[in-house]
Amino acid sequence: MTNMSIAAVIPLYNGSPFIEKTIESVLAQTEPADDILVVDDGSTDDGPQIVEALARSHPVTLLRKANGGQSSARNFAIRHTRCTHIAFLDQDDAWYDDHLSVLKRPFLDSSVRNLAVTYGNLDRIARDGKMVAYRYLDNIPTPQPKTSLEQCLGHDMFILPSASLVSKEAIDSVGFFDEQLTGYEDDDLFCRIFSAGYRFVYVDEAVTKWRLYSSSTSFSPVMARSRMTYFKKQLALHPDDPGLGVYWARDIIAPRFMRLASGEFVKATKNRDALGLQRSLSEMEAIAPSMSPRAFRRMKTYAPIMRGLCRLRMYGAARSLAKRTARS
Repeated sequence: MTNMSIAAVIPLYNGSPFIEKTIESVLAQTEPADDILVVDDGSTDDGPQIVEALARSHPVTLLRKANGGQSSARNFAIRHTRCTHIAFLDQDDAWYDDHLSVLKRPFLDSSVRNLAVTYGNLDRIARDGKMVAYRYLDNIPTPQPKTSLEQCLGHDMFILPSASLVSKEAIDSVGFFDEQLTGYEDDDLFCRIFSAGYRFVYVDEAVTKWRLYSSSTSFSPVMARSRMTYFKKQLALHPDDPGLGVYWARDIIAPRFMRLASGEFVKATKNRDALGLQRSLSEMEAIAPSMSPRAFRRMKTYAPIMRGLCRLRMYGAARSLAKRTARS
């Protein structure tokens, strides 16, 4: 591809502690982006003012919109740019200086037919920027790159937007980010791109510093609610087909989300988080009917016992039952 152009897209919502460093990592690229678009999604802090100050001396464009969530902010920027490819970056992450040059290389090679997504490994950092883990994806039990729908549906995909470069044409063809999702919207988009017949290339080197901390959106109640919305969407898109002997819901989707919900329940017992206990147990009960009959019966038996154990503060016994329910 000889006419490739790249837009860096950064959604901004109350991200003043990080946004300057994040934009600086884009400006420091050895091969610069053609557009740098920051979308203020209704911030109430001084993040937009920080961006405006940078824009006075650097090629940064600040777009503004009413608050609608990260998906709507990304879609807003994608529709605004004429670039052929989109490089996403979350407001609290940062690129290494060769991020774009590494991820654009497979597109320039043209050896992969119908290529839509290149993505890389990442290094995990703490809130203060200190290194936590190099090559974080090496320890995540999901294969890279994704070569089957089962791999896309059976685990969190761990194709992080901040570590990816995506064809705008592919995004447009599958309908952009789902704005009803405020978590798992990236898994949803990439799964739909895969299902549409596009190809992915994984670059096995860290291209991004991923900032993860306790107040990250990854750990918020909003993320938990969106997870169940995504679960229901996946059930609708990928129903079981007994005639072909294919059980997407029973054997792949429901067990994945049951593991996630039971993990949240275990965490809530350790934190003595009453709301978290209630929410995660309700999720487990909602997921169970889509699992095997044996797993469903087990959940129906254990759920009232788990509630009783939590009321008695017998959290260890409740955790043990939660782990059993995660078995498919």
